[in-house]
Amino acid sequence: MIDDDTHVFYRNPFTHYPVVARGEGPYLFDEDGKRYLDACGGAIVSALGHSVPEIIDAMKRQLESVEFAHTSQFTNAAQEELAALLAERAPGGLNHVYFVSGGSEAVESAMKLARGYWVQMGRPDKWMVIGREQSYHGNTLGALAAGGNRWRRAIYEPMLFKAPRVAPCYCYRCPFDKAPATCRIECAEDLERAILEAGPENVAAFIAEPIVGATAGALVPHDNYFRRVREICDKYDVLLIADEVMTGLGRCGSWFAIRQFGVVPDMICMAKGLAAGYVPVGATLVHDRIVDTFHNRRHIFQHGHTYMGHPLAAAAGAAVVKYIDQHKLVERSRKMGEELMTQIRKALGDHPHVGDIRGRGLFVGIEFVADRDTKAPFEPEAAFHRELREIAFENGLIIYPMGGTIDGRRGDHVLIAPPFIITKAQIGRLVALLVKSVDAAVAKMHPKVDV
Repeated sequence: MIDDDTHVFYRNPFTHYPVVARGEGPYLFDEDGKRYLDACGGAIVSALGHSVPEIIDAMKRQLESVEFAHTSQFTNAAQEELAALLAERAPGGLNHVYFVSGGSEAVESAMKLARGYWVQMGRPDKWMVIGREQSYHGNTLGALAAGGNRWRRAIYEPMLFKAPRVAPCYCYRCPFDKAPATCRIECAEDLERAILEAGPENVAAFIAEPIVGATAGALVPHDNYFRRVREICDKYDVLLIADEVMTGLGRCGSWFAIRQFGVVPDMICMAKGLAAGYVPVGATLVHDRIVDTFHNRRHIFQHGHTYMGHPLAAAAGAAVVKYIDQHKLVERSRKMGEELMTQIRKALGDHPHVGDIRGRGLFVGIEFVADRDTKAPFEPEAAFHRELREIAFENGLIIYPMGGTIDGRRGDHVLIAPPFIITKAQIGRLVALLVKSVDAAVAKMHPKVDV
């Protein structure tokens, strides 16, 4: 166990953390030998599971040649290979890759690149990045400013740039009181309202997750949502940034989730599953026309991070992409995602405190409610998501729950996102442990409720 005199500044000093000892496939083990089924890849990171020999061997080979060379002085074979692999799988025209160390850096880079692009185009007033309510794009100040999660923003508001935000595409709780079958995609039209409010001459970019992750639990948009968003962006000369930090590289059953909605963004941000947790790495994929603007004007992108294009990170990323290819894990993510969704809906679809089950591929969200008929959430003070997380962890199941699903304060959900290598039997165990944990969490909050 961790000593009381630890010198680590923990992300939550009021939580007890067991010491992780090893990982194997979809499981983690603590130093006491307890086994945990990792049903969320930590934070939607460990897409391949733990201790994959091929990834470890690729990292060892890289360390045997060179461990670091700054990208202001050298390129390296690993980053050249990984960039080619990503460009080959990205939507058309996204042929350039700017490497960073994580998702927040990828978003910051995209936002600054959007600003730089418009300056190169002779339109220096375009700086603003519009995001959606109840969105999250990272914890650095620029990424936090673009996001709309009130809880994460609260104490930093004086440090964040001001920009209008648009309604989320949240069909279960439509902010316009519409039904998906009959709506006119008012949530997409809201982008035009925001651009006009800010002045099109001031707006550089719009950023959105194709399928919303942490803040709202695998929200899948209306089929035509992103087509309309793309039209509005083109109409007002606004760049479209797809935040695929969680959804990229196979998580939702395609290499990139945005492909499922029939549009090509100007930039894609990715991280998390890119090196599957074996080493920190992120990337911003950039369309030819943006890069060409810099090249043709012989200007550099004034930005950079010390560890961008790090050889070890790039080698791990390239090994992950090739492993996914070799084992057909994108297809497996789609297939096992269907199995996961089927089992969760069978087990929890009629649960009195489950309001909605949604997602794509191995990226499933479950929203919990106090009253299924009215969709009323649990009281925020009850912190149902926290109770569920702690009970599940005690049961040997690691999940990714969050509160504030509705507006940053009210609502509870959980993300289930196991590694692509999970088996049908392991999904069965996952769902059984999840149901057991949900029932125990509800019973703890409402001891007299029958579940």
